[in-house]
Formats: sequence, structure tokens, C-alpha cells
Amino acid sequence: MKTLIHPTAVIHPNSELHSTVQVGAYAVIGANVKVGQETVIGSHTVLEGPCDIGARNHIFPGAAIGMEPQDLKYVGEPTWVKVGDNNSIREYVTINRATGRGEATVIGNGNLFMAYVHIGHNCVIEDSVVIANSVALAGHVHIESRARLSGVLGVHQFVHIGGMSMVGGMTRIDRDVAPYMLVEGNPSRVRSLNLVGIKRSGMSAKEFELLKKAFRILYRSNLLFKDALVELEMLGDTEQLEHLHRFLRHSQMPGRRGLIPGKARKGTRDES
Repeated sequence: MKTLIHPTAVIHPNSELHSTVQVGAYAVIGANVKVGQETVIGSHTVLEGPCDIGARNHIFPGAAIGMEPQDLKYVGEPTWVKVGDNNSIREYVTINRATGRGEATVIGNGNLFMAYVHIGHNCVIEDSVVIANSVALAGHVHIESRARLSGVLGVHQFVHIGGMSMVGGMTRIDRDVAPYMLVEGNPSRVRSLNLVGIKRSGMSAKEFELLKKAFRILYRSNLLFKDALVELEMLGDTEQLEHLHRFLRHSQMPGRRGLIPGKARKGTRDES
């Protein structure tokens, strides 16, 4: 009979592993860790609770999930990491628990986190997100579904990255990234729509044309932001435009960090 748990693994008796979970050599699983069916836990992985991990995840060697947050405000209160299903968590990824009693760092479904990614406390990563090697997310970062982050970049705390956006490698992200946009550079700027991601999404030609018009209104006109939002509302009521409009409004709320601006045009200055 096949042994699914390597004899050198250290597993706390107060953890809960489905019978189909595989655990590699020298892995350490602490108390209050729950792991769902068919999840593979690589060698030298450390899982610390409270931590709930769903089904069919593949956690590669050296990953550390559920460790205390790197936050001076944390004083030992009970917090969680919650991971969904079908995620690929590559070598030496770190995912910290949240700060604040009862709060959680939340990972959705079908994500790929490449080697050395750090996900800080209270982050929310939705579904089908790809984060490339050596990306560091500070606390309270929210990344919407189908976003793509290229390698070796940092994301400031409380930043919101919109769905189906693309962030280029080695970019400094200190403000919100609007959905469907391609951002790169230092200082970072919106360069264009994320054309590759949009085409792969199966979006209709009409929806795509409306997004192109929205991009020109937001980043290629001389309209003030409030006037651009009015123009955006007049374009139509597709799912994509409604999502974009909600996101832009939210980014302007008190306490938010604001939006990454568009590329500077000759004779003008970027608006914050």
C-alpha cells in the first residue's frame, strides 16, 4: 500500500489532513491546519495554523504558509490563512496570516504563484491570478481575478489591482491599477489596454471596442477625471464598463491610494 506521508514529516495531532493528501520529506504541519483532498505538500514545506487549505493544491518544496504576519501591530490575536482549490504554490513562496482578530489572508482558486513570491498579511487574491517570480505584496493588497504580475516587482500596502490587468516586470506599484490595463515602468504608468489578456478572455468584439473607447477617454483625452467618468457612463452598460467604472469610483474614495496615471503626453503633466 502506497504511503502518502513521508516518515520524516512532522505533523501535529491537532491538524486535519484528508486521507488523499501527500506530504513530502521533512515537511512540518502545525496545529489547526486543515488540508483538503488530493493536495500535494512538498518537502521542507512549513504550514502553520490557523490555516485552511482546499483541494488539489500543489505546494512545492520550501513554501511557508500561515506564519505570523510581519506587522508590528500584530499581538498574537487569532487570524487565518484561507486557500481555495487548484492553486500552484511554487518553491519558497511565503503567505502570512492576517492582522486583526478574526481576519484572514485569502487566496482563491486556480492561481499560480511562482518561486519566491511573498503575500503579506490581509491580502486578498481572487481567482486565476498569475504572479511571477520574486514579487512582494505588502499588507492589505487586493488582486482581482485574471490579473497578471510579471517578476521582480513590489506592491505597496492597500493597493487594489483590477481584474484582467497586466503589470510589467520590475515595476513599482504604489497606487491602484485599473482593470484591463497594462502598467509598467518606474514611475509606473498605464501604457495601453492589456490586449493579450483581453483577446484570450473571449470578450466579444463589441465589448472590446467599448473598452478601447473607454481607454481613450481615460488616458488619451484632456478631460478631467470627473468629466472622464461622466463620458465613461455614457458609453454603455456592459459588464466590463460597469466593472471599470465601479473600480475607478472606489479608487477615489477617502483613504484610498488613488490611480496609477496614464503615460505623460508632450506638453502636459500626469494627473495623480
